[in-house]
Amino acid sequence: MRPIRRPDAVLVQAVIAGALSFAHLHDLAAAAGQSGWKAWAYPVSVDLLLVAAWHRLRTSRAAGEPARSAWTWFMVALAASLGANVATAGLLDLGHVPAWLRILVAGWPALAFLGGTLLVHSPGHPAVAQPVEPDTDTEQPSAVEAVIERGDVVEPEPEIAAAPALPSPEPEPVPESEPAPVAVPPALVAHARKIADEYRARTGYPIDVDTLRARLGVPPLMAAAIAAQLA
Repeated sequence: MRPIRRPDAVLVQAVIAGALSFAHLHDLAAAAGQSGWKAWAYPVSVDLLLVAAWHRLRTSRAAGEPARSAWTWFMVALAASLGANVATAGLLDLGHVPAWLRILVAGWPALAFLGGTLLVHSPGHPAVAQPVEPDTDTEQPSAVEAVIERGDVVEPEPEIAAAPALPSPEPEPVPESEPAPVAVPPALVAHARKIADEYRARTGYPIDVDTLRARLGVPPLMAAAIAAQLA
């Protein structure tokens, strides 16, 4: 079984005070010549401006911004509500409302519309920027480019003269060593001689080293050594 929730005394007091203030504003508007639904719209307008100004006050305080405009409209709505309560307490003859009070009541809609518009459409606190992860694929701008984009003036750094380059020492020539003699098997020499004889019989010219190397399939040094033995 759920426990019975006890009513909040502060909430009950707020409802009673709001109802009395609502009735006083309605009576004052009706006495000032606003009959019918217009007399009921006046207390709604005053209470809405009061709530909007209070909400704007809390938002500005949370954002650390000045709240002078919100305080101004809060005091205007509070003065209208308190004025109606005092005027209907017997200090004012509601049967003979003065002209200045009729002017204030008639001009209230325009004043409330201006206050509500300024409270709603005034710039609020800026949104907190989300951190952006750096993109490793794209090239990061240099520090000079970042300063130029901000519009700052960058003073040129003094140029430093480069030191003259020292002449590099010329490398000493390395004596070329004679290639080591290549040992050629006698059987390979005999086979090469047979190929050379066939080539001379067919062409009438002695075989050259490149042709001999291609026919035997040996390295260039070995082909040269074989050609030297065939000469």
